[in-house]
Formats: sequence, C-alpha cells, structure tokens
Amino acid sequence: MSGEPRKFDPKFRGPIHNRHCTDIVCCVIFIVVILGYIALGVVAWVHGDPRKVIYPTDSYGQFCGQKDTPNENKTILFYFNILKCASPVVLINLQCPTTQLCVSKCPDRFVTYIDVQASYRYKPDQWNYFKQFCKPGFNSPRKSVAQVLRDEDCPSMIIPSRPFLKRCFPDFSTKNGVLTVANQTTFKDGRGKTRNVTDLREAANGINNVLDARSIGVKIFEDYAISWYWILIGLFIAMVVSLLFLVLLRFTAGVLFWIFIFGVIGIIGYGIWHCYWEYDHLKGIPGSDLTVYDIGFQTDFRVYLQLRQTWLAFMILLCGVEVIIILMLIFLRNRIRIAIALLKEGSRAIGYIMSTLFYPIVTFILIAICISYWAVTAVFLATSGEPVYKVMANQTLCKYANLTCDPETFNTTNVTKLCPGAQCTFAFYGGESLYHKYIFILQLANAFVFLWLVNFAIALGQCTLAGAFASYYWASRKPADIPLWPLFSSFGRAIRYHTGSLAFGALILAIVQLIRVILEYLDHKLKGTQNSFTRFLLCCLKCCFWCLEKFLKFINRNAYIMIAIYGKNFCTSAKEAFFLLMRNVVRVAVLDKVTDFLLFLGKILVAGGVGVLAFFFFTQKIPVIAQEAPALNYYWVPLLTVIIGSYLVAHGFFSVYAMCVDTLFLCFCEDLERNDGSTAKPYFMSASLHRILGKKELSPKKAVG
Repeated sequence: MSGEPRKFDPKFRGPIHNRHCTDIVCCVIFIVVILGYIALGVVAWVHGDPRKVIYPTDSYGQFCGQKDTPNENKTILFYFNILKCASPVVLINLQCPTTQLCVSKCPDRFVTYIDVQASYRYKPDQWNYFKQFCKPGFNSPRKSVAQVLRDEDCPSMIIPSRPFLKRCFPDFSTKNGVLTVANQTTFKDGRGKTRNVTDLREAANGINNVLDARSIGVKIFEDYAISWYWILIGLFIAMVVSLLFLVLLRFTAGVLFWIFIFGVIGIIGYGIWHCYWEYDHLKGIPGSDLTVYDIGFQTDFRVYLQLRQTWLAFMILLCGVEVIIILMLIFLRNRIRIAIALLKEGSRAIGYIMSTLFYPIVTFILIAICISYWAVTAVFLATSGEPVYKVMANQTLCKYANLTCDPETFNTTNVTKLCPGAQCTFAFYGGESLYHKYIFILQLANAFVFLWLVNFAIALGQCTLAGAFASYYWASRKPADIPLWPLFSSFGRAIRYHTGSLAFGALILAIVQLIRVILEYLDHKLKGTQNSFTRFLLCCLKCCFWCLEKFLKFINRNAYIMIAIYGKNFCTSAKEAFFLLMRNVVRVAVLDKVTDFLLFLGKILVAGGVGVLAFFFFTQKIPVIAQEAPALNYYWVPLLTVIIGSYLVAHGFFSVYAMCVDTLFLCFCEDLERNDGSTAKPYFMSASLHRILGKKELSPKKAVG
C-alpha cells in the first residue's frame, strides 16, 4: 500500500536509468494540441491584420499613417462633430456616429465653417487652414452651408485639440476651477448656436484623467530612456550578489544566514529611523499636518512625501514587520539550526553541479517564447475581422440608419434619396463567417494552451533539476559516483520518457488556472451588481480555487521529484509523494517551510541591499558618483524597477536552491524508509546530514514522524 514505508531494495542506487515512456496518451494529446496551436497561429496570421491596432481607421476604412498610402503623412484621426460621441470608449472603438478623417495635425483654434465661408475671399489663408479638415479634394467654399453640413463635406466647427491614442481630443484645461478649452468657456457650434465648453464634457468624459495618465506615462518613459543602463548595472550587481551568496553557503551557511538576518533587520531599522527623521523634520512646516484624505488623489507622488502622516504610516508599517521577524526568529531558533545544515548540504550539491544555477535561463526562454506566441496570436485573432460599413444618416427618422452597407454600391441604392446626406461609413471590424463567430472561443483556446505550455516549461525545469540533485544524493561516494553531466542527462530523461507525465501535471494546473481567470472576469463584470449572494458565491469560488491551485503546485512539484527518481507515471508518483510527505509531516513543516522562509529572507536582503544602493545613487546622495546620476522626473521609476528586478533575479537563483533542498529532503525521507544504516542497508545521506537530522547512531530504523 502507498501509505506503508518502502521495503529495502539492494539494487536501488538512485535515479532509475532503464526507464519506459509514461502517460503516453497524454503525450500524444499534448503533441496534437501543440500542432493545433501552431495551426491556430497560422490561421490567425492569415486573417489578422495588426495594422488595425497600430493605426486608426477613417470612415473609408483606410489606415491613418500607413506607409505608401495617401494617408502616409496623416497619422491622426479627426472627428467632424465630437459632440456626437458619447464617451472616449466609443471613440477608441471607432464607433462614433460622425465622419472621421485622417489629418496630419489636430486643429489649434476655434473656427466655424460659416465664418470661413463668409471671409474666404479676403482671408484665403483661413480657408486653406480649414479645408485640411474637410474631405479630401473638397475645395468649394461657395457651396451652401446647408448642403456642406448635409453631405458632411466639412465639419461645422473645429476646436483646439491635441492628439491622444492618435486621435484628436479637445484640449481641456482648468482655470480657477473652471473647465476651459484654449482658455475659453464658450464656443460657436457652426449651426447658429453658442455652446458652453461643458457641453463637450459628456463627449470627452474622463479625458482629463486619461491625459494626466498620458503625461505621467511620457515622463516615466523618459526616465527609462536615460537610466536604462544604470538599471542593468543594478540587476547585474543583484545577480553577482545572489550567485556569491549561494556559493558561500557551502562554507559559511550559518555565518551568512545570521549576517543577512541581521542585515534585513538593520535595513528595516534604518527605514524606521529614516521615517522618524522625515516625520520629525516636517514638524512645524506649513501644510505638513494635512492628511492624505485632505489632499485627495495626486498624480505627483512627491506631494504625499511632504505629509507627516505618510512617514508615520511608513514607520508603523516597518515597525510591525520588524517585530514579526524578531518574534519568528525567537520561536524558530532551534528549527533554524536544522535548516542551516540542510542549506549547507544543498550548497554542497550545487557546488558539484554548478550548471544547475543557470538552468532558470532555459525556463525563462521557454516561457518568453510562450508569452510572445500567445500575445502575437491574440493580437492577430483580435484583428481578424473584415471592415464593416454602416449607414450614417443625419436624419434621426431614417429607417436605414445603422444598417450594414457596401460602399462600392451605396450610391446606386435608394438610401441617399430617402435619407438625404446619408453616407456609408466604416464602423468597426467584424464578420459573419463561421471563423469570425468563434473568435472568442479561439481566444479562450489560445489562453488555455498558453497556460498549459507555461506550466509544462516550469514542470520540465523542476523535473530536470530534481533528477540532477537526486543523482547527487544517491551517489555512494560523493562526488566520485556522481554521473557525468547530471543536468543534461536528467533533461534528456525528462524529455524522452516523461513528456506525457509532465504534460499531465501541467494540464491539471492549467485547467484550474483557466477557471480562476474566468472567475476573475465574471467578478469584474459583476462588480456593479447589488446581488450580495452572487458576490459572496464568487468570492468563495475564487478562494477555493486559489487554495486548490496552491495545493496542486505543491503536489506537482513533489510528484516531479518522484518521477525524476523512479520514472513512474504522474498519478503514481503524485500518490507516492503525497503519502511519503504525510508520513514525514513534521519534518516537512520543520525543514521545508523554514528553508523557504530563509530563502525568502535572502531575496529580501538582495533586493533591499541593491535597492538602498540604488536609492542613494538616483537621489544623488553618494558624493563620489553624484555627477553620474541622471536627472529624473521620478526617481522611484528606476528605483522600483531595480528593486523588483533584483528580487526576480534572486528568485531565479534561489528557486534552484529551493528545488535542491526539496529534492534532498524527499530523498532523505526515502533513504530513511529504505535503509536503517546497517552494513547490509547503509544510508546514502552524508555524515553531516546524518548527524543533524536525528540519526546520530547507525541504529536500526525507528518509526518516522
């Protein structure tokens, strides 16, 4: 039975080399799905057109700014009557019921067609400026105003605008709390009425916030442009520190552990002191006693740093973190000693198989390929529609309004006679074919296969590393009996024999993750609902599937270790790993999780140390190299990038280390159950691990707990 300890096998000497293929059916399905995924990408490539995303489209279905077309130098979309547009979402989706033209620049003044027509003879420059916003080729200022507006040859008015998302939006600003456009609060609409600027608010609802976000985005881009090489230097320092940390663990695990423990405590302590210094320094400064609620939301985050409340909140938060870390160290001190010994053993294993430290690069490349293929396929699927044209009529009672039409034959129909001024204009991209009807299903399939492939890449890495480290543990004489090229041998075994098993585990995880994505989508769609039961049910489902995903990741990880050792199928390996861990549940809690905590502290030290260095550099507080620091709009942009990037770099190296510790621990549990330390059944563990993990004497095996 799976719940019973294993019997002694005198022939067992570590990872099985004489293997057979496992989970063949799942392997075949996985290969077929990959071929289908490639076919999906080809179909999307044939039907899709990314230009629909890159370039705006005018009323004639032509792209603005596309090379080798009449619109090559006309990169911006202009709306004849923006008052007809309900919101920016309508504008961005190209469904505003007004004529849309490609222009080279947005208008910069208030002008009406009536005024231009009345003065075109003695003010030709004004007409020449206005006609660039009329239909191409229109140059008949003598045509009556009523006919021009009916046929929409020219807009009735133009207003000062600025481009955003390659579209002309009103140039809103506020003056003394009053909404204005070019410092004016009223304007003529070209139809005999004087309108207030607030009439544009509904058509451009939310534009001010969007434009503020655009301004911040531009500044952030500028900061990246002038500091990218310093960011790379910071990430390189993080890589060196992480690598050095892992190598030194082999010799000074205990010393380094306490150094970085006190380092983390010291960094947080410095943060507490700095917050207190800022809090005390702002005392008495006018405005510093305001609260965050008083000033509201500000796009300039430096405003918050001028408040005492901000630094007080930071100080309280850091104090809480400091107390939690100190209490954990006090209560876990004995278990930490055990974890340090296991870290030394893991460092020794990595020291013999140094190539494992760079395997995360392979996983990163595989995941990057998956992400790129998914993103490109998603874009091509989203742009697979054909241009759809609809009747746009000035008369509200026109029965043909919003019906689809064909621009090539539109003028030969009766629509223009029954609805004078009606036009057949581009509306959006879509289609009625079977392919277009199922684009959403194809997008869902694209997301599902993407999740499957990403989880497979992660599973392949875990199984490969587990096989390499298992070959170290089960070597009778270390390092003499370690196989040649253990990492490459393990990778070859995983690909050749266990693709199906790895795909099976990845499939289960991908299904759960897809369900979580769907639940998040439903939660987003139902946020405005007043049904409390629905919100409660969704919350419970999201929580349950989050827990299920975490559990499956834990089971899969250990199942892959058992696959790497014994070469059995996924279900058998998962079952044996689960029961093995349950028979050693105390050791799992004491060693595995404490080790994870220690490695997490290592990541914090690397990210925090490099982050502090980056903070002093970007704020020009290092006198020696202060002149080299770039002038930034927001110093926190490269600072956060360096901190997050350093954490990810450290995570890449430490993930190998965590896999090593997990593999050695599982091998140790197997070793205890198979052997008893006697001459007939000797242990494979090292002498130091033998002493530390409770087997001080080569005595007959006792019950494991």
